[in-house]
Amino acid sequence: MRSSEMAAAPNGRTSSVNNVRTDSEQVVDRLKLLYPMVNEEETPLPRSWSPKDKYNYIGLSQSNLRVHYKGHGKNHKDAASVRATHPIPAACGLYYFEVKIVSKGRDGYMGIGLSAQGVNMNRLPGWDKHSYGYHGDDGHSFCSSGTGQPYGPTFTTGDVIGCGVNLVDNTCFYTKNGHNLGVAFTDLPPNLYPTVGLQTPGEVVDANFGQSPFVFDIEDMIKQLQTRVRQTIYNYPVPDTYGTWQTVLQKMVSTYLVHHGYCATAEAFARGSGQPFEEEITSIKNRQKILKLVLAGRMGEAIETTSRLYPGLLESNRNLMFLLKCRQFVEMVNGSDSEVCSLPRCTKSGSNYHSPNSTPPRITSPPIPTSVIQSTKALNGNSNNRNHCDSVEEMNAVNKSMMNGDQMMDGGGGGKKVEDVDMIIPPPIEKNSSNGHANGYQNGDTVHENGNSDEQASDMMEVDTPNAGNGVNSCKKQLCGGSKPAIERMLEFGRELYNMSLQLRQEQGRNETNKKMLQDAFSLLAYANPWNSPVGWQLDPIQRETVCAALNSAILVSLLCSESSSLPRRPPLEVDVCHARQLVALMSRSELGSCAFASVDHLLRQS
Repeated sequence: MRSSEMAAAPNGRTSSVNNVRTDSEQVVDRLKLLYPMVNEEETPLPRSWSPKDKYNYIGLSQSNLRVHYKGHGKNHKDAASVRATHPIPAACGLYYFEVKIVSKGRDGYMGIGLSAQGVNMNRLPGWDKHSYGYHGDDGHSFCSSGTGQPYGPTFTTGDVIGCGVNLVDNTCFYTKNGHNLGVAFTDLPPNLYPTVGLQTPGEVVDANFGQSPFVFDIEDMIKQLQTRVRQTIYNYPVPDTYGTWQTVLQKMVSTYLVHHGYCATAEAFARGSGQPFEEEITSIKNRQKILKLVLAGRMGEAIETTSRLYPGLLESNRNLMFLLKCRQFVEMVNGSDSEVCSLPRCTKSGSNYHSPNSTPPRITSPPIPTSVIQSTKALNGNSNNRNHCDSVEEMNAVNKSMMNGDQMMDGGGGGKKVEDVDMIIPPPIEKNSSNGHANGYQNGDTVHENGNSDEQASDMMEVDTPNAGNGVNSCKKQLCGGSKPAIERMLEFGRELYNMSLQLRQEQGRNETNKKMLQDAFSLLAYANPWNSPVGWQLDPIQRETVCAALNSAILVSLLCSESSSLPRRPPLEVDVCHARQLVALMSRSELGSCAFASVDHLLRQS
């Protein structure tokens, strides 16, 4: 079932499938909270017992989380163990799992612990080299030896035994029914697997790798380690000869403020620190004006202002212009771009558009379309145009081809197959010349929904803010702001954008980035509610920030070339933060457990 599909609740209300998390999604959420620094694409977390890495006397069930013994159990030679699917990643920092004793069986000869890859599975954990275990029959700990040491109490049916690995200190501890039993092993090697062993008939245990809340409060121990590592970082001695560090940091802060156009703050900081500007205030304010337009979703105005203030910048950087145009198309769908905001919203009464101040006639709700393309079918004035789809079945076929990415119509709509672009742009819209206001202009002035002129509306428009829940204002949004002529303009703009992509392909060759941007943008038209669709993430205002950064960087580069200034393409502060993140990632790959508690973002938030 698609995430955009709706399910009827028993009480008659409609609930979104998106709001119902599956068990696997809940596990992922819990594990991400416990181990936020783990990159599971590189180092997957243990999630179950391995059906391959076990002795044949071990049986698995319940999604490979329950272990039962199926051997004879006559002596220690009948012992059997099983390892987890993956070793414990060092980036966990503090790893923990629990085992519930469902049944102690005949004798309760059970061992819970850790082992390295390749350790004999015909033994209880702890008996062989690089194997560690806590045994239930005597409460002894076994460290790579058949001789155990007194450690803790015995355990039996109903008990919950936890095993924790401190990857900062390379130690292991156990818990029983939520109580910490203390350190059992030290100087542990890396890449150990959670392991459990059984030896007599009837022994059954269940594992909890984090899919359910633990009996023991592991989060408290994690916070203690976080505090310890953070204090180590803060207290690390850094020599500061004659205030050099202070000057460097002040310079980094100043360039950051200037780079992002925080004029007032930058000026105040300069007065307090004595750091001079390397860019004129007027230039900073110009960049700030453009970036505010981008963050407000007013891409058309941002492009026009950039071309006016920085002539030749976008003409010489065609890929940047294409990025801005793709974002403008998305903002048109969003109803944020000034080109569609300036067009009047309409209600249906014949073919007339009604002003916002008039009382709209009562209309009958049309059938819910399956896509934006179907919902715009009524806009195609000439039903005899062969490029138009004349039935719902044809429109569904168009939608299917859009989502499959098999072909794309050429600029004239002739159905020519184009290999480089995978989306279909709808046919051109026939203008209804009888409609005096179809172009959105009255008496030469653009009229907005609130009756204000362009200049007034420009001052009143604010940046969209994410709606709590799904991150986008989908509950109040309508396609192109609910304006019929705006939809026409959006579709025309889409064709212009597609033609631009063909020109870029002829000039520069294949460009997978541009191809993906265009495909994602056009995919929004395949859904009746683009905000609640697999590609709806594009409509989230946070996506404007990437475009903002690219445009700002290009402007700074142009200033660097034209003024021979030393303006950085990226502020040194951001570069240093990126370097720090990479160093933490390198720590993770080097099996240094402290990396789990050295999150740069977390440290910055706590500062």
